[in-house]
Amino acid sequence: MVHAVVGAQFGDEGKGKMVDYFAVKADMVIRYQGGSNAGHTIVNEHGKFALHLVPSGIFNPSTLCVLGAGVVVNPGRLVKELETLRAANISTDGLVISERAHIVLPLHIWQDQYEEHMRSRKVGTTLQGVGPTYQDKAGRFGMQMGELLDVERFRERLQNAYHTKLQRIPGLAQFAGSFDEMWEELMTAREVLAPHITDTVPLVQEAVRTGRDVLLEGQLGIMRDVDWGVYPYVTSSNPIAGGISAGAGIPPTALTRITGITKAYTTAVGEGPFPTGLDDEVGAYLQEKGQEFGATTGRTRLCGWLDIPTLRYGAWINGYTELALMKLDVLSGLSEVKLATAYELDGQTYDLPRLAHEMERVEPTYETLPGWQEDLSGCRHFDDLPAAAQAFVRRVEALAGVPIRYISVGPDRQQTMVMEA
Repeated sequence: MVHAVVGAQFGDEGKGKMVDYFAVKADMVIRYQGGSNAGHTIVNEHGKFALHLVPSGIFNPSTLCVLGAGVVVNPGRLVKELETLRAANISTDGLVISERAHIVLPLHIWQDQYEEHMRSRKVGTTLQGVGPTYQDKAGRFGMQMGELLDVERFRERLQNAYHTKLQRIPGLAQFAGSFDEMWEELMTAREVLAPHITDTVPLVQEAVRTGRDVLLEGQLGIMRDVDWGVYPYVTSSNPIAGGISAGAGIPPTALTRITGITKAYTTAVGEGPFPTGLDDEVGAYLQEKGQEFGATTGRTRLCGWLDIPTLRYGAWINGYTELALMKLDVLSGLSEVKLATAYELDGQTYDLPRLAHEMERVEPTYETLPGWQEDLSGCRHFDDLPAAAQAFVRRVEALAGVPIRYISVGPDRQQTMVMEA
Protein backbone atom coordinates (compact mmCIF):
# COMPACT_ATOMS: atom_id res chain seq x y z
CA MET A 1 0.00 0.00 0.00
CA VAL A 2 1.21 3.53 -0.82
CA HIS A 3 -0.05 5.93 1.84
CA ALA A 4 0.44 9.71 1.87
CA VAL A 5 0.24 12.01 4.90
CA VAL A 6 -0.38 15.63 3.91
CA GLY A 7 -1.06 18.88 5.75
CA ALA A 8 -4.65 20.13 5.52
CA GLN A 9 -4.02 23.64 6.86
CA PHE A 10 -1.07 26.09 7.03
CA GLY A 11 1.46 23.51 8.23
CA ASP A 12 2.25 22.52 11.83
CA GLU A 13 -0.83 20.28 11.92
CA GLY A 14 0.81 17.30 13.63
CA LYS A 15 2.02 15.35 10.59
CA GLY A 16 5.16 14.23 12.42
CA LYS A 17 3.16 12.48 15.12
CA MET A 18 0.96 10.69 12.62
CA VAL A 19 3.87 9.64 10.39
CA ASP A 20 5.57 8.28 13.51
CA TYR A 21 2.31 6.47 14.34
CA PHE A 22 1.96 4.97 10.85
CA ALA A 23 5.68 4.27 10.42
CA VAL A 24 5.60 1.50 13.01
CA LYS A 25 4.18 -0.72 10.26
CA ALA A 26 5.84 0.96 7.26
CA ASP A 27 8.59 -0.64 5.23
CA MET A 28 9.61 2.68 3.68
CA VAL A 29 9.00 6.35 4.54
CA ILE A 30 9.66 8.94 1.85
CA ARG A 31 9.95 12.68 2.37
CA TYR A 32 8.94 14.13 -1.01
CA GLN A 33 9.40 17.93 -0.83
CA GLY A 34 10.53 20.91 1.25
CA GLY A 35 13.64 21.40 3.32
CA SER A 36 14.70 22.35 6.82
CA ASN A 37 12.30 25.30 6.86
CA ALA A 38 9.71 23.33 8.83
CA GLY A 39 9.92 20.79 11.61
CA HIS A 40 8.00 17.76 12.81
CA THR A 41 7.83 17.33 16.58
CA ILE A 42 7.68 13.70 17.67
CA VAL A 43 7.17 12.28 21.14
CA ASN A 44 7.65 8.53 21.55
CA GLU A 45 9.38 6.01 23.80
CA HIS A 46 12.78 7.39 22.73
CA GLY A 47 12.02 10.95 23.88
CA LYS A 48 11.00 14.20 22.20
CA PHE A 49 12.54 15.12 18.85
CA ALA A 50 12.19 17.96 16.33
CA LEU A 51 12.98 16.58 12.88
CA HIS A 52 13.54 19.02 10.02
CA LEU A 53 14.88 16.79 7.24
CA VAL A 54 15.07 13.18 8.41
CA PRO A 55 11.82 11.29 7.69
CA SER A 56 9.83 10.50 10.82
CA GLY A 57 10.14 6.76 10.20
CA ILE A 58 13.73 6.85 11.42
CA PHE A 59 12.63 5.58 14.84
CA ASN A 60 11.62 2.22 13.37
CA PRO A 61 14.89 0.33 12.72
CA SER A 62 13.32 -1.83 10.02
CA THR A 63 12.02 1.15 8.01
CA LEU A 64 13.99 2.54 5.07
CA CYS A 65 13.84 6.35 5.16
CA VAL A 66 14.19 8.20 1.86
CA LEU A 67 14.84 11.86 1.13
CA GLY A 68 13.34 12.16 -2.33
CA ALA A 69 14.38 14.19 -5.35
CA GLY A 70 11.88 16.92 -4.48
CA VAL A 71 13.61 17.68 -1.16
CA VAL A 72 16.25 20.40 -0.84
CA VAL A 73 18.94 19.28 1.58
CA ASN A 74 21.04 21.51 3.83
CA PRO A 75 24.03 19.19 4.41
CA GLY A 76 25.18 20.82 7.65
CA ARG A 77 21.71 20.85 9.17
CA LEU A 78 21.16 17.22 8.18
CA VAL A 79 24.43 16.15 9.79
CA LYS A 80 23.48 17.88 13.06
CA GLU A 81 20.11 16.15 12.98
CA LEU A 82 21.77 12.76 12.49
CA GLU A 83 24.15 13.47 15.36
CA THR A 84 21.21 14.28 17.66
CA LEU A 85 19.51 11.03 16.75
CA ARG A 86 22.67 8.98 17.24
CA ALA A 87 23.21 10.61 20.63
CA ALA A 88 19.81 9.20 21.60
CA ASN A 89 20.91 5.74 20.36
CA ILE A 90 18.70 5.95 17.27
CA SER A 91 20.28 4.20 14.29
CA THR A 92 20.50 6.33 11.15
CA ASP A 93 21.75 3.53 8.90
CA GLY A 94 18.35 3.31 7.25
CA LEU A 95 18.52 6.79 5.71
CA VAL A 96 19.07 7.18 1.98
CA ILE A 97 19.25 10.46 0.06
CA SER A 98 18.29 10.78 -3.58
CA GLU A 99 21.22 11.76 -5.75
CA ARG A 100 18.75 14.06 -7.53
CA ALA A 101 17.81 16.07 -4.43
CA HIS A 102 19.15 19.62 -4.60
CA ILE A 103 21.67 21.05 -2.16
CA VAL A 104 20.93 24.06 0.03
CA LEU A 105 24.29 25.82 -0.19
CA PRO A 106 25.44 28.46 2.31
CA LEU A 107 25.10 31.01 -0.49
CA HIS A 108 21.36 30.20 -0.65
CA ILE A 109 21.03 31.06 3.03
CA TRP A 110 22.87 34.34 2.45
CA GLN A 111 20.54 35.09 -0.44
CA ASP A 112 17.48 34.28 1.69
CA GLN A 113 18.64 36.75 4.34
CA TYR A 114 19.36 39.42 1.73
CA GLU A 115 16.04 39.05 -0.09
CA GLU A 116 13.95 39.15 3.08
CA HIS A 117 15.95 42.19 4.25
CA MET A 118 15.19 43.98 0.98
CA ARG A 119 11.43 43.26 0.90
CA SER A 120 9.18 46.18 1.85
CA ARG A 121 6.53 43.65 2.84
CA LYS A 122 7.98 40.55 4.48
CA VAL A 123 7.06 37.05 3.33
CA GLY A 124 8.04 35.53 6.67
CA THR A 125 10.70 33.16 5.36
CA THR A 126 12.49 31.04 7.94
CA LEU A 127 15.85 32.12 6.39
CA GLN A 128 16.85 28.50 5.79
CA GLY A 129 17.76 29.10 2.13
CA VAL A 130 14.95 26.90 0.85
CA GLY A 131 13.34 29.44 -1.48
CA PRO A 132 16.61 30.45 -3.21
CA THR A 133 17.52 26.77 -3.66
CA TYR A 134 14.25 26.12 -5.47
CA GLN A 135 14.85 29.30 -7.49
CA ASP A 136 18.19 27.95 -8.67
CA LYS A 137 16.67 24.52 -9.29
CA ALA A 138 14.01 26.01 -11.57
CA GLY A 139 16.54 28.37 -13.15
CA ARG A 140 18.95 25.47 -13.83
CA PHE A 141 21.68 26.91 -11.65
CA GLY A 142 21.24 24.31 -8.90
CA MET A 143 23.49 21.53 -7.67
CA GLN A 144 22.36 18.00 -6.78
CA MET A 145 23.41 15.82 -3.87
CA GLY A 146 24.95 13.27 -6.25
CA GLU A 147 27.45 15.90 -7.34
CA LEU A 148 29.05 15.75 -3.88
CA LEU A 149 30.46 12.34 -4.80
CA ASP A 150 32.81 13.81 -7.45
CA VAL A 151 34.84 16.27 -5.38
CA GLU A 152 36.96 17.76 -8.13
CA ARG A 153 34.00 18.48 -10.41
CA PHE A 154 31.92 19.69 -7.47
CA ARG A 155 34.57 22.23 -6.46
CA GLU A 156 34.69 23.65 -9.98
CA ARG A 157 30.88 23.90 -10.11
CA LEU A 158 30.71 25.47 -6.67
CA GLN A 159 33.31 28.12 -7.49
CA ASN A 160 31.35 29.08 -10.57
CA ALA A 161 28.10 29.19 -8.60
CA TYR A 162 29.67 31.34 -5.88
CA HIS A 163 31.10 33.97 -8.23
CA THR A 164 28.03 33.97 -10.49
CA LYS A 165 25.69 34.50 -7.53
CA LEU A 166 27.70 37.48 -6.25
CA GLN A 167 27.74 39.00 -9.74
CA ARG A 168 24.01 38.52 -10.28
CA ILE A 169 23.11 39.94 -6.84
CA PRO A 170 25.58 42.77 -6.04
CA GLY A 171 24.01 43.52 -2.64
CA LEU A 172 24.56 39.94 -1.50
CA ALA A 173 28.20 40.63 -0.61
CA GLN A 174 27.25 42.16 2.76
CA PHE A 175 25.66 38.85 3.81
CA ALA A 176 28.12 36.46 2.15
CA GLY A 177 30.96 34.52 3.71
CA SER A 178 34.07 33.36 1.90
CA PHE A 179 34.28 30.53 -0.60
CA ASP A 180 36.79 28.69 1.60
CA GLU A 181 34.43 28.75 4.58
CA MET A 182 31.62 27.40 2.43
CA TRP A 183 33.84 24.70 0.97
CA GLU A 184 35.05 23.52 4.37
CA GLU A 185 31.50 23.34 5.70
CA LEU A 186 30.31 21.27 2.74
CA MET A 187 33.28 18.91 2.76
CA THR A 188 32.84 18.25 6.47
CA ALA A 189 29.20 17.32 5.87
CA ARG A 190 30.12 15.28 2.81
CA GLU A 191 32.18 12.87 4.92
CA VAL A 192 29.05 11.96 6.85
CA LEU A 193 26.48 12.05 4.07
CA ALA A 194 28.29 10.46 1.12
CA PRO A 195 27.47 6.84 2.15
CA HIS A 196 23.76 7.74 2.24
CA ILE A 197 23.56 9.27 -1.27
CA THR A 198 22.23 6.93 -3.95
CA ASP A 199 19.84 6.42 -6.84
CA THR A 200 16.58 5.91 -4.95
CA VAL A 201 14.45 4.94 -7.98
CA PRO A 202 15.25 1.19 -7.87
CA LEU A 203 14.59 1.11 -4.11
CA VAL A 204 11.22 2.85 -4.40
CA GLN A 205 10.26 0.88 -7.49
CA GLU A 206 10.97 -2.43 -5.77
CA ALA A 207 9.00 -1.45 -2.67
CA VAL A 208 5.93 -0.38 -4.65
CA ARG A 209 5.98 -3.28 -7.10
CA THR A 210 6.24 -5.89 -4.36
CA GLY A 211 3.37 -4.42 -2.34
CA ARG A 212 5.43 -3.13 0.59
CA ASP A 213 3.95 -0.52 2.90
CA VAL A 214 5.26 2.82 1.62
CA LEU A 215 4.51 5.98 3.60
CA LEU A 216 4.89 9.45 2.07
CA GLU A 217 5.60 12.38 4.36
CA GLY A 218 4.72 15.91 3.32
CA GLN A 219 5.95 19.14 4.86
CA LEU A 220 3.80 22.22 5.58
CA GLY A 221 0.22 22.20 4.25
CA ILE A 222 -2.02 23.09 1.34
CA MET A 223 -2.29 26.77 2.25
CA ARG A 224 1.50 27.06 1.91
CA ASP A 225 1.60 25.33 -1.49
CA VAL A 226 3.35 27.46 -4.11
CA ASP A 227 0.45 27.07 -6.57
CA TRP A 228 -2.63 26.58 -4.37
CA GLY A 229 -1.73 28.40 -1.15
CA VAL A 230 -1.96 32.05 -0.06
CA TYR A 231 0.69 33.18 -2.55
CA PRO A 232 3.18 34.84 -2.01
CA TYR A 233 3.08 33.74 1.66
CA VAL A 234 3.93 30.19 0.68
CA THR A 235 6.77 27.73 0.48
CA SER A 236 8.61 27.16 -2.81
CA SER A 237 7.41 23.61 -3.45
CA ASN A 238 4.19 21.58 -3.62
CA PRO A 239 3.21 19.99 -0.26
CA ILE A 240 -0.04 18.76 -1.81
CA ALA A 241 -0.62 15.15 -2.81
CA GLY A 242 -0.05 16.17 -6.42
CA GLY A 243 3.59 16.88 -5.59
CA ILE A 244 4.24 13.28 -4.58
CA SER A 245 4.93 11.82 -8.00
CA ALA A 246 7.49 14.48 -8.90
CA GLY A 247 9.15 14.58 -5.48
CA ALA A 248 9.21 10.89 -4.59
CA GLY A 249 9.41 9.21 -7.99
CA ILE A 250 6.16 7.29 -7.63
CA PRO A 251 3.50 7.13 -10.37
CA PRO A 252 0.21 8.77 -9.36
CA THR A 253 -1.68 5.54 -10.05
CA ALA A 254 0.24 3.85 -7.21
CA LEU A 255 -1.18 6.13 -4.50
CA THR A 256 -3.93 4.29 -2.60
CA ARG A 257 -4.53 6.24 0.63
CA ILE A 258 -4.27 9.93 1.55
CA THR A 259 -4.58 11.07 5.17
CA GLY A 260 -5.17 14.79 5.63
CA ILE A 261 -3.88 16.11 8.96
CA THR A 262 -5.80 18.93 10.62
CA LYS A 263 -5.86 20.38 14.10
CA ALA A 264 -9.18 20.86 15.88
CA TYR A 265 -8.42 24.56 15.51
CA THR A 266 -6.22 26.45 13.05
CA THR A 267 -2.72 27.85 13.47
CA ALA A 268 -0.35 29.80 11.25
CA VAL A 269 3.15 31.17 11.63
CA GLY A 270 4.77 33.87 9.53
CA GLU A 271 3.17 36.53 7.38
CA GLY A 272 0.03 36.44 5.26
CA PRO A 273 -3.76 36.27 5.69
CA PHE A 274 -5.29 34.14 8.42
CA PRO A 275 -9.08 34.69 8.43
CA THR A 276 -9.97 32.84 11.65
CA GLY A 277 -7.02 34.12 13.72
CA LEU A 278 -7.94 35.21 17.25
CA ASP A 279 -6.11 38.10 18.87
CA ASP A 280 -7.94 37.69 22.17
CA GLU A 281 -8.03 35.56 25.31
CA VAL A 282 -9.29 32.50 23.43
CA GLY A 283 -6.39 32.74 20.98
CA ALA A 284 -3.97 33.08 23.88
CA TYR A 285 -5.58 30.08 25.62
CA LEU A 286 -5.16 27.88 22.55
CA GLN A 287 -1.60 29.08 22.06
CA GLU A 288 -0.54 28.34 25.63
CA LYS A 289 -2.39 25.07 26.06
CA GLY A 290 -1.40 23.80 22.62
CA GLN A 291 2.24 24.91 23.06
CA GLU A 292 2.07 26.62 19.70
CA PHE A 293 5.66 27.49 19.00
CA GLY A 294 7.46 26.57 15.77
CA ALA A 295 9.77 23.54 15.87
CA THR A 296 12.20 25.21 13.44
CA THR A 297 12.19 28.88 14.42
CA GLY A 298 10.54 28.94 17.84
CA ARG A 299 8.20 31.60 16.50
CA THR A 300 4.79 31.87 18.13
CA ARG A 301 1.91 30.48 16.06
CA LEU A 302 -1.22 32.57 15.80
CA CYS A 303 -4.28 30.49 16.74
CA GLY A 304 -7.88 30.62 15.59
CA TRP A 305 -11.03 28.60 15.09
CA LEU A 306 -11.09 25.66 12.70
CA ASP A 307 -11.34 26.85 9.09
CA ILE A 308 -13.74 24.51 7.27
CA PRO A 309 -13.33 26.17 3.81
CA THR A 310 -9.65 25.25 3.97
CA LEU A 311 -10.55 21.64 4.79
CA ARG A 312 -13.01 21.49 1.90
CA TYR A 313 -10.41 22.98 -0.41
CA GLY A 314 -7.84 20.38 0.56
CA ALA A 315 -10.37 17.59 0.32
CA TRP A 316 -10.76 18.39 -3.38
CA ILE A 317 -7.17 19.22 -4.33
CA ASN A 318 -5.53 16.52 -2.20
CA GLY A 319 -8.27 13.91 -2.48
CA TYR A 320 -8.24 12.87 1.18
CA THR A 321 -9.50 9.39 1.84
CA GLU A 322 -9.59 10.19 5.56
CA LEU A 323 -8.73 12.87 8.11
CA ALA A 324 -6.74 12.80 11.34
CA LEU A 325 -8.04 15.38 13.82
CA MET A 326 -5.20 16.54 16.05
CA LYS A 327 -5.12 18.30 19.42
CA LEU A 328 -8.78 17.86 20.24
CA ASP A 329 -7.71 17.93 23.88
CA VAL A 330 -6.60 21.56 23.57
CA LEU A 331 -10.21 22.69 23.17
CA SER A 332 -11.13 21.32 26.61
CA GLY A 333 -12.00 24.09 29.06
CA LEU A 334 -13.81 26.36 26.62
CA SER A 335 -17.50 27.10 27.20
CA GLU A 336 -18.14 27.15 23.45
CA VAL A 337 -16.23 26.28 20.29
CA LYS A 338 -16.65 27.67 16.80
CA LEU A 339 -16.27 26.48 13.24
CA ALA A 340 -15.76 28.87 10.34
CA THR A 341 -18.11 27.46 7.69
CA ALA A 342 -17.74 30.10 4.94
CA TYR A 343 -16.27 33.52 4.10
CA GLU A 344 -18.09 36.76 3.32
CA LEU A 345 -16.48 39.28 0.95
CA ASP A 346 -18.10 42.28 -0.72
CA GLY A 347 -21.57 40.81 -0.33
CA GLN A 348 -20.58 37.40 -1.71
CA THR A 349 -20.36 34.10 0.19
CA TYR A 350 -17.47 31.74 -0.53
CA ASP A 351 -17.03 28.19 0.76
CA LEU A 352 -13.45 27.84 -0.53
CA PRO A 353 -10.35 30.03 -0.05
CA ARG A 354 -9.66 33.00 -2.33
CA LEU A 355 -6.48 34.73 -3.49
CA ALA A 356 -4.29 36.12 -0.71
CA HIS A 357 -5.22 39.77 -1.19
CA GLU A 358 -8.90 38.81 -0.93
CA MET A 359 -8.29 36.50 2.02
CA GLU A 360 -6.95 39.52 3.90
CA ARG A 361 -10.45 41.07 3.73
CA VAL A 362 -12.82 38.13 4.16
CA GLU A 363 -15.04 37.80 7.22
CA PRO A 364 -15.62 34.23 8.42
CA THR A 365 -19.13 32.97 9.03
CA TYR A 366 -19.13 30.99 12.27
CA GLU A 367 -21.19 28.13 13.64
CA THR A 368 -21.11 27.87 17.44
CA LEU A 369 -21.17 24.55 19.30
CA PRO A 370 -21.17 23.76 23.04
CA GLY A 371 -17.74 23.32 24.59
CA TRP A 372 -16.64 20.81 27.21
CA GLN A 373 -14.59 20.89 30.38
CA GLU A 374 -13.36 17.30 30.64
CA ASP A 375 -9.69 16.36 30.22
CA LEU A 376 -9.44 14.21 27.09
CA SER A 377 -5.82 13.09 27.43
CA GLY A 378 -6.80 9.68 28.82
CA CYS A 379 -9.47 8.91 26.22
CA ARG A 380 -8.66 5.98 23.95
CA HIS A 381 -12.01 5.34 22.29
CA PHE A 382 -14.56 7.66 20.70
CA ASP A 383 -17.17 6.68 23.26
CA ASP A 384 -14.81 7.90 26.02
CA LEU A 385 -15.19 11.48 24.76
CA PRO A 386 -17.82 13.74 26.34
CA ALA A 387 -20.97 14.22 24.27
CA ALA A 388 -20.03 17.77 23.24
CA ALA A 389 -16.63 16.65 21.94
CA GLN A 390 -18.27 13.81 20.02
CA ALA A 391 -20.72 16.27 18.47
CA PHE A 392 -17.84 18.55 17.48
CA VAL A 393 -16.02 15.72 15.73
CA ARG A 394 -19.13 14.59 13.86
CA ARG A 395 -19.89 18.15 12.75
CA VAL A 396 -16.37 18.68 11.41
CA GLU A 397 -16.63 15.39 9.55
CA ALA A 398 -19.96 16.37 8.00
CA LEU A 399 -18.84 19.86 6.95
CA ALA A 400 -15.52 18.67 5.51
CA GLY A 401 -17.12 15.80 3.64
CA VAL A 402 -14.32 13.41 4.64
CA PRO A 403 -14.43 10.70 7.34
CA ILE A 404 -12.34 11.35 10.44
CA ARG A 405 -10.41 8.14 11.07
CA TYR A 406 -7.99 9.27 13.80
CA ILE A 407 -8.30 11.60 16.78
CA SER A 408 -5.28 12.76 18.76
CA VAL A 409 -5.68 13.80 22.39
CA GLY A 410 -2.03 14.30 23.34
CA PRO A 411 1.52 14.29 21.98
CA ASP A 412 2.35 10.64 22.71
CA ARG A 413 1.90 7.98 20.05
CA GLN A 414 -0.50 6.11 22.38
CA GLN A 415 -2.77 9.15 22.73
CA THR A 416 -4.38 8.40 19.38
CA MET A 417 -7.77 6.85 18.93
CA VAL A 418 -8.87 5.01 15.79
CA MET A 419 -12.41 5.48 14.57
CA GLU A 420 -14.33 2.61 13.03
CA ALA A 421 -14.22 2.67 9.23
